[in-house]
Amino acid sequence: MIRIAAVGDIHLGEDGRGRLRPAFDTLPDCADVFLLAGDLTRHGTVAEAEVVAAEVAGLPVPVVGVLGNHDYHSDQEAEIKAVLGDAGVTVLEGDSTVLDIDGTRVGVAGTKGFCGGYAGRSAGEFGEPLMKEFVRYTRRCATGLRRSLEDLAADGSDVRIALTHFSPVPDTLAGEPPEIYPFLGSYLLAEAVDEGGADLAVHGHAHLGVEHGMTDGGVRVRNVAQPVIGRAFAVYDLQVPEPTRRGGGPMDREKPGSRRT
Repeated sequence: MIRIAAVGDIHLGEDGRGRLRPAFDTLPDCADVFLLAGDLTRHGTVAEAEVVAAEVAGLPVPVVGVLGNHDYHSDQEAEIKAVLGDAGVTVLEGDSTVLDIDGTRVGVAGTKGFCGGYAGRSAGEFGEPLMKEFVRYTRRCATGLRRSLEDLAADGSDVRIALTHFSPVPDTLAGEPPEIYPFLGSYLLAEAVDEGGADLAVHGHAHLGVEHGMTDGGVRVRNVAQPVIGRAFAVYDLQVPEPTRRGGGPMDREKPGSRRT
């Protein structure tokens, strides 16, 4: 059993120093790895990233994250990634990392992802160059996620997690205005999750959405935006599947020990 803690959309500003650290210090008691699902800063500045870094620096569990749209706002995403990296956070974008947790190889593939919508109501690569590039950017994010998951499978990861900021499914958007669904995620991410063979998909971004969803391929999706989970982080237990059972995906459940803030 692997315990996955996750949160997104903490939106820390320069006035947020120390706000979440007391809760994060409890992570070793209830989790083996901590995932950050983007929108870690308020306006995407280096000063805000330094606040985030201080909240997670030195935690005795591995921390893996992706950036969100807020983290890109000030065009300082490369600097933000560096600041978080210096604090020990592995920040993914179209790549993956493998963690050894008590002999279990836990693979995390990550991308920010992007917009476009869902089956039947999605944008297409047609028309103006800007429209085509809009969709192609999403497709590049999804392709990177799929390839990273496939690489994890080839590398023999026992458990594979897809970490994004934008949502792969509309299920977890329930409560958001339907008009903005195309700006909250894309079905291309779900295709990558299914084709890449993930066991769990974790995302943020949809503040008014719900926690639970599922891809067409049966992969469980969890929206861990902090306004949705209502606490410093949520924890999911993943069973490590037997080699002969690989493909069905492990079960997950909420961990009652998650700390509220």
